[in-house]
Amino acid sequence: MDSKAYEKGMETLGKMVSPEILRQTVENVRKFSPDMAKMVIEFPFGSIYSRPGLDLKQRSLITISSLVTQGAEGQLDFHIHAALNAGLTPEEIVEAVMHCLPYAGFPKSLGALGVVIRVFQEREISYSQA
Repeated sequence: MDSKAYEKGMETLGKMVSPEILRQTVENVRKFSPDMAKMVIEFPFGSIYSRPGLDLKQRSLITISSLVTQGAEGQLDFHIHAALNAGLTPEEIVEAVMHCLPYAGFPKSLGALGVVIRVFQEREISYSQA
């Protein structure tokens, strides 16, 4: 394990999610695969998200778009929560999903919108399109 990348990854993730979510998410993966838990912290969050050049809002927007185009709904809720914590507005998140329509198609975009709706409901965020 690259302890500097791991520490930086935990620090970066700590800015994106609550301590409880961070602990729970890391621990769930660590119980099953300690090596995978280390990699998930070190590489994306310790080496990529923590790089200069883009802020966490911009990186969250890119991540959401990427997950939508992949149809990766299983990871999307975590990253919607993180995007809101990083400062993206509900409007920006919905627009990002909508922007994916011509590139990812209706099924993936609508599936992602369902995740967004669920996260907004969990966080009691009201959204109305202007």
